[in-house]
Amino acid sequence: MSDRIVCKPTPWFLLRAAAMLLMFGIFSVLFFRDAKWGYREENLAFHLSKAFERATSEFKAKQAELTPESWRAYASQQSVDFLPHASKDQKDVAPVPVPEGTPVPMPWPEKLHDYEAMKASLDQEQGKLFNEYRLEADIKKDVPDHDYPQRKITEQWVVFGICLVLAVGALFVLLRTLGRSLAIDGEAFYPASGGKIPFADLSSLDLRRWDTKGLAFAWARTPGGSDRKLRIDGLTYGGFKKEDDEPAERLMRRLRENFSGELIEYVTESEEPAKPAEPAS
Repeated sequence: MSDRIVCKPTPWFLLRAAAMLLMFGIFSVLFFRDAKWGYREENLAFHLSKAFERATSEFKAKQAELTPESWRAYASQQSVDFLPHASKDQKDVAPVPVPEGTPVPMPWPEKLHDYEAMKASLDQEQGKLFNEYRLEADIKKDVPDHDYPQRKITEQWVVFGICLVLAVGALFVLLRTLGRSLAIDGEAFYPASGGKIPFADLSSLDLRRWDTKGLAFAWARTPGGSDRKLRIDGLTYGGFKKEDDEPAERLMRRLRENFSGELIEYVTESEEPAKPAEPAS
């Protein structure tokens, strides 16, 4: 009996599958984070910064006639409504999503009620008062250029779902391939899909893609009288590295030496090989 040749999954394929799993896994985490927390926290930072800008502008305009008591009374009546910034004058527009537990509308922060703090901020760089408040309130997100309506958050959930499906698919392919191999001995061929195919049961062998893509197809007769199509992927199993003595090529040579059916090769390559006609009896 000839020595058994076993072609296990190649590092090239495993690395590619692992890279795809890692990529889609990272994308899934990022999109989930933005949909669940990120965009909501950025909406909070954006609208609070606008409230500080508005308060500073109004305080500056009314400073001459204000007293600490009158400013506090005025500030206590103001709120952050979280309406989409581009549509803030439309009363029928729903507020943008914000972190759970945030009151909508939200009263102006106490820092904006402080007459002395507001007065001192007029001589400070723009945004300093809000940055102080952001640190005190533990708002981790920087202020974005715009807010995010519900539609944008829904888009993040959709893309998260797509990336999650792709990540699960990559994991499935990786795990399935790890448990498979191509093999051949002196009696039969053992395809990656499983089973033992005696050489006498092989009816056709299509090698039109073998030299260019390392891909071949074979058909084997089954006990029920039908043909089973077999995929022989040399790039995924065995490989063609000369330092490894080209395992896939050695397997194919052994298969051809023991094959006596219809051989299809060196023909114009088609996109998907059709099932060959059965040999005439």
